[in-house]
Amino acid sequence: MATKTITHITDDLDGTSDAETVKFGLWGATYEIDLSEDNQKKLEAALEPFLNVARKSTGGGGVRRASTSRSTGSSSGGADYDAKAVRAWASANGVSVPARGRIPKTVLEQYQSAAS
Repeated sequence: MATKTITHITDDLDGTSDAETVKFGLWGATYEIDLSEDNQKKLEAALEPFLNVARKSTGGGGVRRASTSRSTGSSSGGADYDAKAVRAWASANGVSVPARGRIPKTVLEQYQSAAS
């Protein structure tokens, strides 16, 4: 006699039938969640603003956490400017610039035109 095993996946959020396993990654961890079509759409809608501006990772197979080491500000990830110098100039000239992260293009343009 044959044995037949049937796997029935239900939505992890609301228990509805006909769910599918969805994988996603965040901060170096990969997650799986079983979601119905409706909840998959809700997840996609919630992530859409972030996905629209994110870069796809091309590399090894897994999701990796970005380096936790902090730069001293001498340069910014291969940029052709000295982020520390730009921030110092901006501070001295009353130009608002974030303390961390990317320096807005408008600030860089002001810095470059002042240096010319």
